[in-house]
Amino acid sequence: MPLSFGLYGLFRDQGVVPETLVRRARLAESAGFESLWVGDHIALPADEGGDQPRLEVVVGLSYLAAATKRIRLGLGVIVLPQRQPVLLAKQLSSLDVLSNGRLTVGLGVGYVEGELAALGATLADRGARTDEYLAAMRTLWTEPVASFSGRYVTFDRVSQLPLPVQRPHPPLVIGGHSDAALRRAVATAQGWYGVYLGVPETAELLARLRTLEAARPAGLGPLEITITPPGPVHAQTAKEYAALGVDRLVLQPTTPDGSDLEEVIRSAERDLIGKL
Repeated sequence: MPLSFGLYGLFRDQGVVPETLVRRARLAESAGFESLWVGDHIALPADEGGDQPRLEVVVGLSYLAAATKRIRLGLGVIVLPQRQPVLLAKQLSSLDVLSNGRLTVGLGVGYVEGELAALGATLADRGARTDEYLAAMRTLWTEPVASFSGRYVTFDRVSQLPLPVQRPHPPLVIGGHSDAALRRAVATAQGWYGVYLGVPETAELLARLRTLEAARPAGLGPLEITITPPGPVHAQTAKEYAALGVDRLVLQPTTPDGSDLEEVIRSAERDLIGKL
């Protein structure tokens, strides 16, 4: 399969303006981008980026689902332990329905202590919450009448209809570079997402990932690899990622406020998309 390209960074700064957001999303779709990816921060401490305007990702992707037609919509990644999983499962199944099955659900454990605390989670319990919440959400997505009993979430004979369009659920992608994240991707997901990784770092992470794949359940199929490089991507660099087994590169703006996002789109259309 040829290398595909996603776009990251739509929901920050100027992207909170509806007209700007829609223009950029449609420009990316027209340019041939395969997917749009959005990061998840709800309540960052002021000294850790909290002063930057950001849209909430489920609301924002729902808006883009109505404004686009073909491009996939990726959560890259949602911080699962700081979300209520029963509510989130319903939101994401609704988004999958409204987008006609274009949703990809990227999940991570989070890393900002103040943000996790503001939403009822901690650095200590984020991994356990992530595993339990994911199991609970799978149950809600796959069973018409669902029950679940865990340490953090319990429900008995509840229904969430309609179920997601994509069966058994939207593709799951696990983000993170820790051994725990790699094991979680291999054991539970359709893909793994590494962020801000150059070619050498990607090679190192993929070597670690491959050592774990013997334990991958057969029914999950091949693990799709998505990488966001740390800077601009040229054709030769893209070929080097592809040679390592990367399936998708998610490009990002080079400016903190995302002001060059449209130039990133035009450059990718000119030099990368459909050229490799």
